[in-house]
Amino acid sequence: MAKNKTPRLLAEERRRKILEIVEHSGRVTVGDIVRGLSVSAVTARSDLDALSSAGMIIRSHGGGVRPQEATRDYPVDFKATLHSAEKQRIGEAAARLVRSNETIILDSGSTTAEIARHLNHAQLHNVTVITNALNIATELLGATGISLIMIGGILRQISRSFVGPHAEQILREFHADRLFLAVDGFDLETGPATPDILEAQLNGLMMEVARETTIVTDSSKLGRRSLSRIGSADRIHRLITDTGAPKEFLAALQARGVEVVTV
Repeated sequence: MAKNKTPRLLAEERRRKILEIVEHSGRVTVGDIVRGLSVSAVTARSDLDALSSAGMIIRSHGGGVRPQEATRDYPVDFKATLHSAEKQRIGEAAARLVRSNETIILDSGSTTAEIARHLNHAQLHNVTVITNALNIATELLGATGISLIMIGGILRQISRSFVGPHAEQILREFHADRLFLAVDGFDLETGPATPDILEAQLNGLMMEVARETTIVTDSSKLGRRSLSRIGSADRIHRLITDTGAPKEFLAALQARGVEVVTV
């Protein structure tokens, strides 16, 4: 069993690193993989073929390119492996903003899951967390001082989140002090966005019922557009991101009165 497990894990690690290159540069070549990961060209092509079959890249001659932002949507477990160190820092910084006696919303996403992990160990009392995400609800099971409200609806298996009219109807009954919103793209003109239309509609409603909206995202999402617009950038109060964020983007946000936190 152990002999079979190690090669599989090594392949997953290689492919994660390949996707990080694609996330950062938009493309990767067989030569990039051979030089960067010290593997053969045959192995590099095999990894590219596997990622292409999974819909995570578009195979091109001699390499692979990033899919169009409008159609890309990765499983939440896989997203958690990308930029994981940055997401952990962002989650910790976001969790420190939460105060006792507050009601917060955590939307679905690997970055908001990191917030939940840190809240699970925070010394807080009488905090209510509203979420539509199964992984976040699971993370907060048994958390001391936290009451959990789970929004039902149509289950999106890829994100393990509930969306749709029923979820929106439930959400309209609530008010929250803070919304922590993870996004797949954040463009200065179009605002935050996500690949799924129903997810975007629910996220937009989350912005309406929350007194304050904080975008939590690693820097690879900044300046990127996705299919479905969530809401206007003017309705965002704060961005928490990593230190790799483009300075021009952050300066433009600050000029609009948005607080910027880099970690």
